[in-house]
Amino acid sequence: MSLNPWAALVLGGLCEVAFTTSLRYVEGFRNLPWVAAFLVSVTLSMGLLEYAGRSIPLGTAYAVWAGIGAVGTAVLGIAVYGDSASLARVVLLGGLIGCIVGLKALG
Repeated sequence: MSLNPWAALVLGGLCEVAFTTSLRYVEGFRNLPWVAAFLVSVTLSMGLLEYAGRSIPLGTAYAVWAGIGAVGTAVLGIAVYGDSASLARVVLLGGLIGCIVGLKALG
């Protein structure tokens, strides 16, 4: 059974959240468990993007992948690290989500 390209793209975007979060803790690539987490998640993320890009136009795939990663990382920052949740930021993140959904609808 093969993985649906859109499912692969979503998983790849979530792996992007994992690798950007791991970067917070690598400490100049001296914290080896977090370096390992970064390397595994970036490899999975890029691999899933490449897989999805075989069936989904690459520009669309990349935009969706990057959008999922950006929104996911921002939401994690708000929920876990106390980043700003100003109205403007939330509205703009909502706009980014709308763009991701629109690209999926058109793709």
